[in-house]
Amino acid sequence: MAATTVTTQPGRASAGHAARRFWRAVRRNRKATAGAVLLVLFCLIALFPGVLAHDDPTAQIYPRNLGPSAAHLFGTSGLGNDLFAQAVWGTRQVLIIALGAGLAATTIAAVIGVTAAYLGGTWDGALNLLTDVLLVIPLFPLLIVIAAYVQNSGTLVLIAVLTLTGWSYTARQLRSQALTLRRRDFLEAARVRGERPLYIIVVEILPTMISLLLAAFLTNALYAVLFASSLQYIGLGDPNATSWGTMLYWAQNNEALQAGYYLQAIVPGACIALLGAAFALLNYAFDEIGNPALRPVRKIRSKHVQSATS
Repeated sequence: MAATTVTTQPGRASAGHAARRFWRAVRRNRKATAGAVLLVLFCLIALFPGVLAHDDPTAQIYPRNLGPSAAHLFGTSGLGNDLFAQAVWGTRQVLIIALGAGLAATTIAAVIGVTAAYLGGTWDGALNLLTDVLLVIPLFPLLIVIAAYVQNSGTLVLIAVLTLTGWSYTARQLRSQALTLRRRDFLEAARVRGERPLYIIVVEILPTMISLLLAAFLTNALYAVLFASSLQYIGLGDPNATSWGTMLYWAQNNEALQAGYYLQAIVPGACIALLGAAFALLNYAFDEIGNPALRPVRKIRSKHVQSATS
């Protein structure tokens, strides 16, 4: 009877093991926990804004520039809108922009960066040239120029603009990481088995870069929030949309700070800062989890403390 051999695919096994270790590390990281709690809170607000805010955020039916009260928790704007309703309902558009632009930019960066590293040669040169061109162009001035041409456009156009201008730096990072994996044994085994380059990139390489991909997504989402809010603040977004950036735009337009109505600027600014903190905390946590050089220091110190006390 002929002996049967069981072959395993090292890429899949190592990727599955890495994923399990990664999620265990996430649960034990305080920064990841704090960032996840904040992000989940904003997601719940975006999904069910009517549960918290019963007023129409676009209705200009209240007395202008009212202070905080039981009827209006944050007061009213210079146009007669309820600020609490605007802040709550504006969460949805901000998260749509953050998640949409972050996911799209990371996907484009992963495709271009990993493909360039794996294929090499002419492909690497051409894709690197495209990446370098975008890297040397100042990002925010480019965003201002593009947004000026599509001024007052909808959310999808803003996501497209942020995506097309925001993937290059991430692509360079992912290419550098993919270059270190190019000659690993599990990739050589896949090539020997005759697997196609697309299969190797998607199934073998990308799963080993989970922590870096998540960190790249969070970075792109964070910058999407900041850049989108900045564009809306200077009047290059849709001023009629309900968003934190447009709240800042109207507060500046109505000279709220000069008149002493500070909440009109503080409320959207605080919301942007808290959402940015959520993305940043998760990013720092994934950096610690994915970079072994940042983790053992605490473990080694804790072991020394325990041995010293015992």
